[in-house]
Amino acid sequence: MSTATGTTSSTTTSAAPLSATHAAIVVRRHRRMRRRRAIVVPAALLGVALVLGLLTLCFGSVRLSFGQVLGSLLGTGDNAAVDFIVQDLAVPQVKAAIGVGLALGAAGTIFQQLLRNPLASPDFVGISAGASVFAVAGLAVPALAGLSIPVLALVGALVFAIAMYLLAWRDGVSGYRFILIGIGMSAFATSITGYLLTRTSLTEAREALHWLTGSIGQAGDAENNVLLVVLLLLAPTVPVLQRMLRNVELGDDTARGLGTRLEPTRLALLGVGVLLTALATAVAGPIAFVALVAGPVADRLLGPARGGIVAAGAVGAILCLVADYVAVQVLPVEMPTGVVTGAVGAPYLLWLLATTNRRGVGG
Repeated sequence: MSTATGTTSSTTTSAAPLSATHAAIVVRRHRRMRRRRAIVVPAALLGVALVLGLLTLCFGSVRLSFGQVLGSLLGTGDNAAVDFIVQDLAVPQVKAAIGVGLALGAAGTIFQQLLRNPLASPDFVGISAGASVFAVAGLAVPALAGLSIPVLALVGALVFAIAMYLLAWRDGVSGYRFILIGIGMSAFATSITGYLLTRTSLTEAREALHWLTGSIGQAGDAENNVLLVVLLLLAPTVPVLQRMLRNVELGDDTARGLGTRLEPTRLALLGVGVLLTALATAVAGPIAFVALVAGPVADRLLGPARGGIVAAGAVGAILCLVADYVAVQVLPVEMPTGVVTGAVGAPYLLWLLATTNRRGVGG
């Protein structure tokens, strides 16, 4: 009897370390896979965006070979007509699509993770609507005539973002309160924009409606370059921003327990999201749904390595490149880019509303 008991005890004690060892191996393997996926997926998405950009240069309104495009980009070509098409006509459009997509995708996922709501996109919380008010005012108000529309849009987005933050402040800013105030501010901005449109001439109203639909390439080189410079300056801070988002996502108590200063962290993340949204809107107008869609698509591709700002930005760039190509080259009549993103994004929004309500996470 005593021998049997001893055997059982020995088997149990030897099985426990084996089980613990196996669990440790599984955990290490899972972490390795997650780290690998967090690197491979964003790199692959950025590669896809780059290839799409090159294909857009080759298959624009004038068909060019890959060698002609590459020669012009590297400065080794000797055909002035090809250089004019590539350098002066096509590259600014592709550069704007990539920059706007990167900014909107990154800003969208920052807002969604920070406010912990898949509907918390800059499109819906008043940032883009604030930019629209100031841009239309530049066309409708004589005192503002002559000012740069992109600059006015940038100022409008920043003014509305600051107003929303101040109105949402009550011993801190909660995600739910910020979203509700953002929706209210968006409705307020939309009503002002509608009033301003009634005060414009037919020509100005048409120009304003084109801007409000959102179109890649309607800004000049100066605005495009500012957006790209800001993206390059923010690139080294992505790991820090990602770590801040992960801490905030754990909840207020856990984040404080880890030593996170919640309000400065939220303010910094909101500031980056607003800046990216404002610059993208200044370049292309309020292009709908890119910020809303890019983050969830990137999360699906990342799997367990969720929350990639770079991956969401790359998805945004791919969406903008494809939507702009379809709007300009594929449709029978050239359309603003926002028409295509709206046609694709509206069904996604309906699906998102249905599924979030079913799961009870829609706020």
